[in-house]
Amino acid sequence: MLEVIKNLWETSGFIMLDWRNYVMILLSCVLFYLAIHKKFEPLLLLPIAFGMLLTNLAGEGVFHPEWFANGINWKEIGEEPGLFDILYLGVKLDIFPCLVFMAVGAMTDFGPLISRPSSLFMGAGAQFGISCAFIGATALGFTGMQAASIGIIGGADGPTAIFVTSKLAPELLGAIAIAAYSYMALIPMIQPFFMTHLTTKKMRQVKMEQARPVSKVEKICFPVIVSVVCILILPSVAPLIGCLMLGNLFRESGVTERLSDTAQNAMCNIVTIFLGTSVGATAVGTNFLKPQTLFIIGLGLAAFCLATVGGLIIGVIMYYISGGKINPLIGSAGVSAVPMAARVANTVGQKENPSNFLLMHAMGPNVAGVIGSAVAAGVLLSLFG
Repeated sequence: MLEVIKNLWETSGFIMLDWRNYVMILLSCVLFYLAIHKKFEPLLLLPIAFGMLLTNLAGEGVFHPEWFANGINWKEIGEEPGLFDILYLGVKLDIFPCLVFMAVGAMTDFGPLISRPSSLFMGAGAQFGISCAFIGATALGFTGMQAASIGIIGGADGPTAIFVTSKLAPELLGAIAIAAYSYMALIPMIQPFFMTHLTTKKMRQVKMEQARPVSKVEKICFPVIVSVVCILILPSVAPLIGCLMLGNLFRESGVTERLSDTAQNAMCNIVTIFLGTSVGATAVGTNFLKPQTLFIIGLGLAAFCLATVGGLIIGVIMYYISGGKINPLIGSAGVSAVPMAARVANTVGQKENPSNFLLMHAMGPNVAGVIGSAVAAGVLLSLFG
């Protein structure tokens, strides 16, 4: 009996874990709290938290991060892959991020951007955080590829951050993905501070006129034109832009309702589960708890804040150019987190003027931010890929 108990103890998880695993288990509980109690981006934070919990409880039984450092050949490794080794292939091979982009395209109305093309400037301004974080990461000693992966957090677009990082710096994927999705979830807490301090009360009270109606022909042509232009200029962005625009074409064509519904619901939900849990599984204590992780989290926060500031500054400039007809709050939505950033702009606007409805106006910069972050990813991949 004693021998059996001894064997059970020696093969239990308690023997395999060290203090770093316990810290990560505690951090996963914090993410559970934010997802369930605070409802901060629960569809992503909950599977990420559980993936983090499982990989730190089971040790090498479910995920082997070292296998993916320089490519993978399981025949040479000679070990059976764990569950998350298999699921992580969807991240490593860029399958999950692209499918999420397809779902986003199917769920998003590009009409506000088409009716007000000037929204592109606010979406472009919000990419300011990417360049600043890149410079900061380089100054702190990160390599060019690592700095590019850290900088993309400023785009506030989780799939894009994963797409870039899995290609350029897979060893940082856990920290970057968790930072990106955490800051996206904290948008309602982070952005209002900058929105109220960079604009005047008069600006925040501006009621915008309803944009012109967008024809069905325009909505169908838009994803095709954007795909052609962006992919010809930056071929490396073809997977992201292509899937985003294909999903939108499913939505707007009027002849693929079943495909649009599948992309928006069943496929999106399945991919979100696999993406979240496999990304969470990369946050193994031995790899995650390093000084560079703290730098990544700090740089990610700075990138996100500066992206918000960049979008707002362009919004203020457009307020003056338009003669006070554009509410600069919608510039904050250029950070790409669809549609949460647009909702925050609407909420802050209604606090200043209850009759103000900015949601659809903010969707223009919001959609522009999605395209802008994908284009920024293409530029970084062209430079460092």
